[in-house]
Amino acid sequence: RGCIVRLKFVVSGPGLIGRKHIELVASHPDCSLAAVVTPHPQSSQEFLDSLEVPVFADLESARSAVDPDAAIISAPNEFHLQQGKYCIENAIPVLVEKPVTSTLAEAKELAAFARSHDTPCMVGHHRTHSPLLRTAKEFLESPSFGDLVAVFGSALYLKPESYFAAGPWRREAGGGPILINLIHDVGILTELCGDIVEVAAMDSNSRRGFVVEDTAAICMRFSSGALGTFVVSDAAASSKSWEMTSGENPSFPNYPAEDCYHFSGTRGSMDFPTLTTRTYGTDQEGSWLNRFETGRCPVTRADPLLAQLDHFVEVIRGRAQPLVPIEKGRQYMLAVEAIRRSISTGRTVRLDDIG
Repeated sequence: RGCIVRLKFVVSGPGLIGRKHIELVASHPDCSLAAVVTPHPQSSQEFLDSLEVPVFADLESARSAVDPDAAIISAPNEFHLQQGKYCIENAIPVLVEKPVTSTLAEAKELAAFARSHDTPCMVGHHRTHSPLLRTAKEFLESPSFGDLVAVFGSALYLKPESYFAAGPWRREAGGGPILINLIHDVGILTELCGDIVEVAAMDSNSRRGFVVEDTAAICMRFSSGALGTFVVSDAAASSKSWEMTSGENPSFPNYPAEDCYHFSGTRGSMDFPTLTTRTYGTDQEGSWLNRFETGRCPVTRADPLLAQLDHFVEVIRGRAQPLVPIEKGRQYMLAVEAIRRSISTGRTVRLDDIG
C-alpha cells in the first residue's frame, strides 16, 4: 500500500471480542497496535505478554504515552460511556463495541456528545458489514420478494459456565442475552426490515437463575406495518443462531444448511443465511396453490470484523462516513429498552413513547 503511515491503535478491554480486535489490528497493513488498556491485566497476563506492547490501566495514561490515532473500546458495557466521551473529547476516532452503552440514558448522552464534536466515531455492530447482509437486502428490496409481510428469527445457544466465570458481570444488570446478543439481531432486523416501532415481550431466568434473563421472546411491529417474532436464549442447546449458521466466526461450529431468519413478502420469501429464495414466476399468480421457483442468492464471503476494521480505517482517514454511527447504536438501544419495559410491565410498548 505504498508509503501510507500506519495508524496507531489503542484497544481497551482484552476480553472475548477485544482479543479479536487486537489480532485484526496487529495484522492489518494500515494499522499498528500501540497499547492495550485494562485495569486488571492479571486476568489475561499471558495473552498480554505475547503482544509485546505497553499495557495501561486507563485511556488517559495510554494517550499520554503513545498518542494514538484511534481507539477501540471493547471493555465491559458500563465503561463505554466514560471511555467513549474521553476519546471523542480528545479527538481520538473511536469504535465502541456494541451495545453502545449499558442504558438508553447513557446512549442518548453519548450520541449528544458525539454530535457536539467532530471526532469520527462508530459502533461495533460488525454484522452490518457482512456481505451476507448486503446480498439479503438486495433481494428483500427486489420485485421478486415484494413487500415485507413477516419475519421470524432466533438466537439460541448454550453458553458454558466458563463464559460466566470469565466475565462475572454477564450475570448482572448490563449483561444477559438481550443486551449482549439480541442487540446484534435488532441491528440486523432494522437494517433489513426497517425501523422497529412497537414491541411486546416476555422473559425468563428459570434455567440459570441469574439476576438477568437467560431467555426472551419478542413480537415486533416495523414501520412498514410488517410483523416479526424473535426468540433469544443463552441456555438453549440449538444451532439456530447467526454464529452457528453464518460460518463467519471460526470459534463456533458451523451448520451451513440451517437458517436463523425467515423473511416472507407478498411475492416470495428468503431463508437466511443460506439465502434460499422461493418466488412466484413473473407471469404466475401469487397463490398458495402454485409452486414456488426455488433459488439461492450468490454471495462472496468475507470476515465482517475485518470488513468493519477496513471501514473504520477509511472513516479515520476521512474517506467514509460511519456505517453504524453512535446515533444508530442509540436507536438499537431504544428498541432494547422498549423490550425491557414490555417485559417489566407486561404491555405492548411503542418506541415513540420512550423517545
